[in-house]
Parts: sequence; structure tokens; C-alpha cells
Amino acid sequence: MAGDDASSGKLVLVAACVLVDAAGAVLITKRPEGKPLAGLWEFPGGKVESCETPEQALIRELKEELGVAVSAPGLTPLTFVSHAYPEFHLLMPIYVCRRWQGDVVAKEGQELAWVRPDALSAYAMPPADEPLKETLPGLLCLLREEP
Repeated sequence: MAGDDASSGKLVLVAACVLVDAAGAVLITKRPEGKPLAGLWEFPGGKVESCETPEQALIRELKEELGVAVSAPGLTPLTFVSHAYPEFHLLMPIYVCRRWQGDVVAKEGQELAWVRPDALSAYAMPPADEPLKETLPGLLCLLREEP
């Protein structure tokens, strides 16, 4: 088991959000040049600061990155990812959000794409996100929006 751990032993907590529009498409963003894993597509979100909960981090990140306002009750836990990168171990809770205020805008120069969940396989994603391509469509089907 020890061989599966990241070499540095550093645990990084990152929260991600699957924004789902009225047509059932999900938002993915492309990591810009100059950032690690540049050119790969991912779900919006970011690092959870030491004074934040994952929900608070997502509320902050979605406002900063996309200009949309979400509330903690609008974030529903969906799944999580645990992945060992060479420099650190990533733990990523993933939430789904179907309601937000404002229009989604790329505020950090990133590319945006609204994609059907079953079409995610056409997009290159970071290693930690790759398994979501197969599991996300089924998870979203299980999680129905309440009236």
C-alpha cells in the first residue's frame, strides 16, 4: 500500500463542481497555458484553503472563475476522487449544482464547454478526472433534481 502514496506525502484538498444546465449538459473548463496540466479539461473548482469548507471554496472559486453565485444548499455532494500524483496526493470532493445566479463567463481566460455527460470521453482530462468520464453519466442519472 505504501507504494500507492505520493512521494512527498502532501495531501491537497481540491473541491470541484459539476454545473448542470437545464438541458442536462455539464460545464468543463480548459486549463490555461502556464498552469500545471495546461490544455486539459476539468470541472470548475479549486484548492480548499485552510479556513474553508469544500462548499465555501466552491462558492468562492465559482464566483472568481465563472462569475456565478451559488449557495451551499445548492451544492449536492456527488462523489470524490483520491489520486496520487508524483508531487502530492489529491483528495477531491465533487458536488453537483443545477441552480446558480448570473451568466457563466470565463473570467480567467479559460475555455469553456457545455458537454453532454456521455460525450466527456472526447475531452482529455487530468489523470484524477479520467475515471469521471465513465462514472459521471450514471451518477447524474441516480441523482434526480427534486421538484
